[in-house]
Amino acid sequence: MTSNISATKSGHWDLGGRQVARVGYGTMQLTGPGVMGPPKDRAEAVAVLRRAVELGVNHIDTSDYYGPYVANEILREALHPYADDLVLVTKVGALRTPDGGWPEALSPDELRQAVHDNLTRLGVEQIDVVNLRMPGFAAPEPRSLEEPFTVLAELKEQGLIGHLGVSNVTADQLAEAQRIAPVVCVQNLYNIANRQDEQLVRSCDDQGIAYVPFFPLGGFQLVDDPRIKAVADRHNATVPQVALAWLLQRSPNLLAIPGTSSLAHLEENIAGASLRLSDDDVTALEPVAA
Repeated sequence: MTSNISATKSGHWDLGGRQVARVGYGTMQLTGPGVMGPPKDRAEAVAVLRRAVELGVNHIDTSDYYGPYVANEILREALHPYADDLVLVTKVGALRTPDGGWPEALSPDELRQAVHDNLTRLGVEQIDVVNLRMPGFAAPEPRSLEEPFTVLAELKEQGLIGHLGVSNVTADQLAEAQRIAPVVCVQNLYNIANRQDEQLVRSCDDQGIAYVPFFPLGGFQLVDDPRIKAVADRHNATVPQVALAWLLQRSPNLLAIPGTSSLAHLEENIAGASLRLSDDDVTALEPVAA
């Protein structure tokens, strides 16, 4: 399935007053193995970003701790000066260790430094959206985000941040953040195989908040799932394209940010935006998360 390649086929969403295509791009895979160090082919990484924008992507998700620093440096090389309609979203709240760890970095000084580092490496005076990434891998940790989110709210008031988001949070943590400052997006784990956040997705939609799933295509386990493969075969599509199409049809506030370091996979992902699943397809896919 390669026709009608365009990120805008799936429509748009108002993200902090800016209209973004619902298929965006995540930069994590522009780095080396384990999200550490430079990519194998930096020239192709630059080409992927430029091609993404050519195909209508105007929402790019990144972070200074991808690499670390590598993803933002490549992003700046590829696209700076940025188009007026391009929305850059970064995240803070963690850092990288030489052995590849992801320890939290939520102190006020660490957060302020992270925002300034992102500004410098991206080459901007204001970051469109900054997500506060809270700790936890299997699930969000139930702890207060008042102090770190207040720091980001202060930086927003200073004009360094356009809008705020939260990542890896519970519904209670989202509500806590909203009592401090407006939230325009939530970035949590959600995809065709992991739907534990279904209620939060719907709640965000009701509130006009974008929900931006990380790992939107579901991971490697989907490749061998016969239920998804059967739907993909009916549409002459790939399994990742079906996973993406399912996500886009699930709720209008879902914004997908699939990442890749391959031009071919980029075009395949964006082509998935034009795939429309039937009611029978959706019904057949319901047990995938069971």
